Amino acid sequence: MKDESAGLIIGISIGVVIGVLLAISGFFCFRYHRKRSQIGNSSSRRAATIPIRANGIDSCSILSDSTIGPDSPVKSGRNGSSFWLDGFRKSNVISASGIPEYSYKDLQKATYNFTTLIGQGAFGPVYKAQMSTGEIVAVKVLATDSKQGEKEFQTEVMLLGRLHHRNLVNLIGFCAEKGQHMLIYVYMSKGSLASHLYNEDREPLSWDLRVHIALDVARGMEYLHDGAVPSVIHRDIKSNNILLDQSMRARVADFGLSREEMVNSHAANVRGTFGYLDPEYISTRTFTKKSDVYSFGVLLFELIAGRTPQQGLMEYVELAAMNTEGKVGWEEIVDSRLDGKFDVEGLNEMAALGYKCINRIPKKRPSMRDIVQILSRILKLRHDKRHHKSLSAMTDEVTIDVDGPETNSHVPDHRREESVESTIDYEV
Repeated sequence: MKDESAGLIIGISIGVVIGVLLAISGFFCFRYHRKRSQIGNSSSRRAATIPIRANGIDSCSILSDSTIGPDSPVKSGRNGSSFWLDGFRKSNVISASGIPEYSYKDLQKATYNFTTLIGQGAFGPVYKAQMSTGEIVAVKVLATDSKQGEKEFQTEVMLLGRLHHRNLVNLIGFCAEKGQHMLIYVYMSKGSLASHLYNEDREPLSWDLRVHIALDVARGMEYLHDGAVPSVIHRDIKSNNILLDQSMRARVADFGLSREEMVNSHAANVRGTFGYLDPEYISTRTFTKKSDVYSFGVLLFELIAGRTPQQGLMEYVELAAMNTEGKVGWEEIVDSRLDGKFDVEGLNEMAALGYKCINRIPKKRPSMRDIVQILSRILKLRHDKRHHKSLSAMTDEVTIDVDGPETNSHVPDHRREESVESTIDYEV
């Protein structure tokens, strides 16, 4: 009996152990399959929300060139290329961004086998292309050896898929095929702002046009900061990244370094362009909307002085600031190419605004909304002045015949034409 009892106990024990082992195995199998499912879903979500940056537009005429130029999961393939290509291209980009995808063959044909080079940026070469619809576009091609460029490519597609404003460059398509990554933009025929400020072969920009360009850029940035949800910090505002269309309207370009404000704003490495970087960002590695405001302030002084940060622009500004009194005294830094043709009051207001933007203390810098209001007021005052002068000129030309039965007003044709032309110039 004792032997039977012992055998029974042993049998029950073995059964219990086996049952426990089976339960544990089943539990781990369940966890494994569930984990795989979660990984797949989270990868998809992560890729869809990852911040992206597309590096510079061309340094010559079309897009802009950033000196530095967003992150994606990687999977090895036959040639070691990143794995996000297929998954990102097919599911994430098309569904999340809504940006159309073009085939490599389409772009090869549109660029005449990539022979229509119009610029070279940090991202890679830029080509002018004519699509099958007849539309003229700019095709920016990622250099095949650029690892950072892949991140920027993804950032640009994802961000510009949801950002739409008349003062932001339009991304109309992309290509991710045959190991190539390309971005397709609306063609900006007048090129970059930098090319107009520093190319001696181009006519110098008039003062009014410079203020208009500043306002266009400010409106685009105001949309990024206050209109986009979530807000976007550009992180690379500079004259090379401001593009001009046929009507000389300005658009902000190159979103490769851009980040949504909700994303961790602490950067391991400083990214951007030397001379435009907020000193606070350099020292703390933390970027905010006020970092963009600082860069915009540098851009304002570029428009005023016609000088790059690499040419000692900010030192030049600081020296001038020592001799100014509030909103007056900035005339000494004006671009010599303007040949004295500028509005003194508007210049001093714009320079005073720029100086507030580059304040070492971020909290003391104005918001982009405030900047838009100030620049709009400067333009309105300028318009009112010109309108008043025009009326005065017309009054001076009026002749009164006291002996005749009626009063004759005569405005010479050339004066009339000048008045119309000046109004058109303002509207451009």
